[in-house]
Amino acid sequence: MIEATSCGGVVIHRGKILALYKSYRNRYEGWVLPKGTVEKGETHEQTALREVAEETGVKASIVKFIGTSQYNFTVAEDTVSKEVYWYLMSADSYHSKPQREEYFIDSGYYKYHEVYHLLRFSNEKQIVEKAYQEYLQLRSENLWKEQHNRY
Repeated sequence: MIEATSCGGVVIHRGKILALYKSYRNRYEGWVLPKGTVEKGETHEQTALREVAEETGVKASIVKFIGTSQYNFTVAEDTVSKEVYWYLMSADSYHSKPQREEYFIDSGYYKYHEVYHLLRFSNEKQIVEKAYQEYLQLRSENLWKEQHNRY
């Protein structure tokens, strides 16, 4: 068994959630959230922000930690046990650009009910549900602010 750790983000801008469409050599196809592997020396927060930026071109800001998800998959006759750390994030625009090198062919922001039905994996649907409830709570308390990044 191989153990792996990834980090990702549920990025929200003006109530819509960022998702990516991946098409990998006819073996994998579907909508996913941006996430990726922790590199040496990185914190989970740094990984989540870097992966969102790399995979979507979005400069997001972390609002809060949402939770983790776990799943297993098989590679080269071994099993990988992956744990993903998820963060609620905000962005300053709807602009996104899918990372072609990672086989992402589309990206965009979708209403909650749309992204919930688009996402391929149930663990990502659960994270989106939790993140969106947090977003609604923060907004109801006037604590949600769209991030305006300085370059």
